[in-house]
Amino acid sequence: MPVLTPRHLCAVAAAVVLTVTAPATVASAADTAALREVLFVGNNWDGTADVIKSSGDLAKIGRINVVPDKDARMAEINADPIKWIYFMAIRNSVGEGHDQFVDDMYSTPDGRSVVVSRPSFADVVSIDLATGKINWRFKVSGYRADHMAVSPDGTRVAVSASTANTVHVLNINTGQQLGSFATGDKPHENIFTRDGKYIWNMAIGDVNTDSDAPWLDWTKGDRHITVVDATTYKQVRTIDMRDKLNAIGLTDYSDAVRPAVFSPDESKLYFQVSFFNGFFEYDLATDKITRTKTLPKNPATSDDRTTMVNDSRHHGLSMSPDGSKLCVAGTMDDYATVVNRTTLQEGPLVPASKPYWATVSGDGKSCVVSESGADQVTAIDFATGQKTASVAVGDHPQRVRLGHVAANWTSPAS
Repeated sequence: MPVLTPRHLCAVAAAVVLTVTAPATVASAADTAALREVLFVGNNWDGTADVIKSSGDLAKIGRINVVPDKDARMAEINADPIKWIYFMAIRNSVGEGHDQFVDDMYSTPDGRSVVVSRPSFADVVSIDLATGKINWRFKVSGYRADHMAVSPDGTRVAVSASTANTVHVLNINTGQQLGSFATGDKPHENIFTRDGKYIWNMAIGDVNTDSDAPWLDWTKGDRHITVVDATTYKQVRTIDMRDKLNAIGLTDYSDAVRPAVFSPDESKLYFQVSFFNGFFEYDLATDKITRTKTLPKNPATSDDRTTMVNDSRHHGLSMSPDGSKLCVAGTMDDYATVVNRTTLQEGPLVPASKPYWATVSGDGKSCVVSESGADQVTAIDFATGQKTASVAVGDHPQRVRLGHVAANWTSPAS
C-alpha cells in the first residue's frame, strides 16, 4: 500500500463477550484440505444464511439459523424502553418495515463457525456450523451493528456500530475486543488492506431521512473515510470526498462513500456514493478523484431521491481478481453490469431485482450479486458480461461472502 499521510443518544459502552466456548484454533494443513469453499448469503429479513456453491451453478448446500436466541433477545428489547425504541426505529426506517437480523457474515479459517453481525439485535455472534448453537456474543456500542470485514489472516473481524460512530475489532475465535476506533457519522463499509496493516472505514451519515435535496446535504452528518493502523487502532488518515467532488465540479453530488473496492495494487479506490448511478476512481497517491463513470438510468426508476432505499441508487461493487473488470449492482435501476476498468465501458445490463451487493465467485470467473427484490443470487460472467446462473435463497438477501465449511457439512438440526 502507498505510504499514508498523516443525533443520536449517547452510545452505551461496548459490552464484554457474554458467552465463550473453547476457542477454535487456526486450521492445520490437514484441516484445510478437508474444507469446502462456499458462499454465505445473509437473508436479512429472514434471520438465516444460505450456504451455496462458491462457483458454477451456485447450487444450495444448506441453511443456518442466525437468530437461534431470538426469544431471549426480544425479551431483553421488550424490557428496555430505549432498546425497544431503537429496535422499532430500525424496523421502520432502514429495515423498510422488517427486522434486520443479518447484515454481514464471515466463517472462521477452520470452517467450524460463522460470525454474524445482527443490526436489530445490536450485536455480533459466532455460530457453530455443526450444531447451530451460539459460541459467543458481543454487544456493540449503541443500538445497531452493520458491515464487517475480516483480516487477511482470518483472525480478526471489524464491525461498524452505526449509531455509536465506532468500529470494534474482535478476535474472531473468542469474540474478545482487541480494540476500537472512532469514525464519522454512521460507519458503514470496512476494508482491511491486503497486508492487514490498515483498516479503512466509510461513514455514510444519515441515509434514512428525507432531507435528500442537494441543498440539504449538510443535514446528513459528518461523512468521511477513516484509515487506522490495524494493530494500534490509531487514526493515520482521514479522507473527505466533499473537497474532491467539488474540485471536479460535482458540488451537488453526495460524498457518502458506499461500497468500495481497491485495485489489486491498492493504488486506486473505486467507490459508489448515495443517489448516483455510477462510481468514481480515486487515486491514493495524488489524493484526487481521477475518473467518473455514469451508468445508464432505468427509465422506470424515479429520480426522486426520497424514493431511493436508504439513499442507495447503486449499492454493490466488486472487481475481478486480475483487476481488469468491475461489477456494479445498480440497485434502484434493477440491473447489474460488468465494466471494463481500462475504458470504463459497461457491458450488457443484466436485469436484476434490487441487487444490493456484489462479490466474486470462488473461481474468480464471475461476479455474484444478491437480488434482494427477487430473493435470489445471480452469477454474471466477467468475460462476457452475461448471466450464467441464479439460485433461490431466503428473504431479502444482502451481503454475500466467500467462506469455508467442513467438506461433509450439512445444515445443523433445527
